[in-house]
Amino acid sequence: MIRKYTKKDRHQVITLLRQNTPKYFASSEETDFENYLKNEVEDYFVYEQNSIIIGTGGINYFPTEKTARLSWDMIHPKHQGKGIGKALTQYRINYLLENQNIEFIVVRTTQLAFQFYEKMGFMLMSIEKDYWAENFDLYEMKMPIKSNFSK
Repeated sequence: MIRKYTKKDRHQVITLLRQNTPKYFASSEETDFENYLKNEVEDYFVYEQNSIIIGTGGINYFPTEKTARLSWDMIHPKHQGKGIGKALTQYRINYLLENQNIEFIVVRTTQLAFQFYEKMGFMLMSIEKDYWAENFDLYEMKMPIKSNFSK
C-alpha cells in the first residue's frame, strides 16, 4: 500500500535510510534527511507492507520553473529489485500528471541508481563528481510530462 507519510512514520523511515547506508547513502546524509523530514516535506509517500515501511519517496515543487523533484527515494535492501521502487516512482509520476502546473520532473540521484531512473524515462542532464559525499556523484535527470491533455 502506498500512502502519505505522517510524523508517526519518522522512526521507521530513518531506520530505512540507515539500512541503505553506506551502500546508497553517505552517513553524512542522515542529518540532511532528518532536516528534510522536519522542514522540507511537501509530498512524501511510504510503501507499506504488513504495517512495515519498506519504501519511501518524496516530491518537492518549484512552481516558477513548472518543475517537481523526486526526493529521498529508498527501498529496504531485502525488497529491492521486486518492483517496489518502480511502483512508488510511477505512483508519483501519475500523481504529478494531475498537476496542471508541472511540466518537468527532475531527480537528483547517484551513479548507483541513475540507471533505474533511465529505465523509467528520465534523461541524464549533468553529472557532478563527489557532490553528496566522496564517491557519491550527483546525476541530475529530467523527464518532460504532459500536464495539460487538452492542448
